[in-house]
Amino acid sequence: MTEFFDVTVLSILQGVAEFLPISSSGHLVIGQHLLGLDVPGMRLDLMLHFGTLVSICVFYWRTIWRILSKFEWQYVLKIVLSALPAIVVYFFFRDFIEGLFENAKMVGALLMFTGAILIGTRYLPRGGRDVCWRRALLMGCAQALALLPGVSRSGMTLASARGGRVDAEKSAEFSFLMSAPLILGGVLLEILKALRASSAAQEAEISWGLTVYGAALAAVVGYFSLAVLLRALKGRWFWLFGPYCLAAGLLTLILV
Repeated sequence: MTEFFDVTVLSILQGVAEFLPISSSGHLVIGQHLLGLDVPGMRLDLMLHFGTLVSICVFYWRTIWRILSKFEWQYVLKIVLSALPAIVVYFFFRDFIEGLFENAKMVGALLMFTGAILIGTRYLPRGGRDVCWRRALLMGCAQALALLPGVSRSGMTLASARGGRVDAEKSAEFSFLMSAPLILGGVLLEILKALRASSAAQEAEISWGLTVYGAALAAVVGYFSLAVLLRALKGRWFWLFGPYCLAAGLLTLILV
């Protein structure tokens, strides 16, 4: 029963924080430290990310179908371009980044940094521009910064898009489609780790039934989180996630 509770909480955290600008990686680290949750293994981590990838595909299936059916290669190349900064940063700084996941206080500080950026978007002018090559690269650099636990990927990419006066709906669409290759790449890395893991480590994994349940829950929660974020962008209350991040980060620094 404890394992079921842990999977449920981690799945909800993943589904909510992966898309809302509050940092899924940061919340998972904080949840493990403050709530005493255990990460049941690579299999669950793999399937939770797969679940959020499914929610992106379902939410934006019309856009994905349009891109594929009309072969909008420029849009695809912009997504590829946006993924390059994160790939380069992870390649050169992987050990440093992964080490930060053990430092809950640093995660709290970075969460406060995210909050300050989100609050700052309140004072940026809105616009109706498309995602050009330069803005795609800028959003990609913001996505690379979000490799740090506590820095929100959606928060950084959408804030950079707002700074470039990109249309709110177009920026949200591109922000989440550009995350798909990285999520898929992360899933493939986890698969490689799982294949290399010892038999004892594989036996310690949770059951496939609980794993599939966690992935499905993360996908459903993620879908509705996407809808909430899109409404926040259109309703001009996106910045309100900032005070929450500031409070959560400060609370982490106090309690950890």
